[in-house]
Amino acid sequence: MLEIKATETVREGSIFGQISTMDHEQVVICQDQPTGLKAIIGIHNTVLGPALGGTRMWPYVSEEEAITDVLRLSRGMTFKNSLAGLNLGGGKAVILGDPRLKSEAFLRRFGRFIESLGGRYVTAEDVNMNTSDMEYIRMETRHVAGLPEIKGGSGDPSPVTAYGTYMGMKAAAKKAFGSDSLNGKKIVVQGVGQVGKYLIEYLVKEGAEVMITDIFEEKLKQVSKNTGASVVDPNVIYDLDMDIYAPCALGATINDDTIDRLKCGVIAGAANNQLKDEAKHGKILLEKGIVYAPDFLINAGGVINVGAEYLGGYIKEIVYQQTEKIYDTCFGILEKSSKENIPAQQAAIETAKARITAMGNVKLPF
Repeated sequence: MLEIKATETVREGSIFGQISTMDHEQVVICQDQPTGLKAIIGIHNTVLGPALGGTRMWPYVSEEEAITDVLRLSRGMTFKNSLAGLNLGGGKAVILGDPRLKSEAFLRRFGRFIESLGGRYVTAEDVNMNTSDMEYIRMETRHVAGLPEIKGGSGDPSPVTAYGTYMGMKAAAKKAFGSDSLNGKKIVVQGVGQVGKYLIEYLVKEGAEVMITDIFEEKLKQVSKNTGASVVDPNVIYDLDMDIYAPCALGATINDDTIDRLKCGVIAGAANNQLKDEAKHGKILLEKGIVYAPDFLINAGGVINVGAEYLGGYIKEIVYQQTEKIYDTCFGILEKSSKENIPAQQAAIETAKARITAMGNVKLPF
């Protein structure tokens, strides 16, 4: 009898190679010629529940860049949702192209792709997406959160994301400096978008010396005017004398070029995938004695917010109470990192995986 065996290896760098390395369950390629929609949905893990994670739209320079982004982001959502104590798995979607391509038909077509997954993936807003976009998507699927408050949703999750990042930053400060007070601390916030500007308000209110940078000058001027934060050149931020570096824009800003230039005791920000090379750069930060608050841990306020909306019974006060727990979770993981002499990123992933494994023993994947 002819025995047919499955191929045991896949080409390194191929889509299947990346999916295998990161242990994804499913990747969906979406294309619609009439609207020009090109999107990728990554479902990483559904042991805890349906995979929840936002959709971002970005003019990626290549399809390979988009695939890498969605795989890393969806994996991060698995760990984020687990550490936040949510009964939700991890997923993410990216739409390729200029955000000006968005239209009602474009977004509703994307909603139909989400609906076709039968609830395995739940979306919300992310970079270049907003609550109005979620309304159009909602016309085609109920598997969406982050709707406007006037429509019965939880509204913009950015303030809650900023609050969680602030809590995580204070926990990291306690670990690094012996006190969680940010009064007088020199803090550089890279990115003054929706999350960044709310974080800056918390920091200024506590008496921190805040420096800000962004590629959009008008945003910088407005935030500086409203908060008193000082504007710095984005090309020199890694060389500044600072206590805390808070990346709140796009990821991979901790890399081979920047890591040796950083003069800070803490890295704690809202951006996703801050470490360009997770293992390599996490280890270097540990060796340099820089306390790193893992991004997927401390920026979980937004998913706590939209998760509460999707699961039902949304109460804003309870959402903020749950988000405040990020402080204790973060400090505990930083303690694990120092006691076991492992990078904080590794400590956080191990903690997240432990909960997923435990739950996997008592329930079937979604």
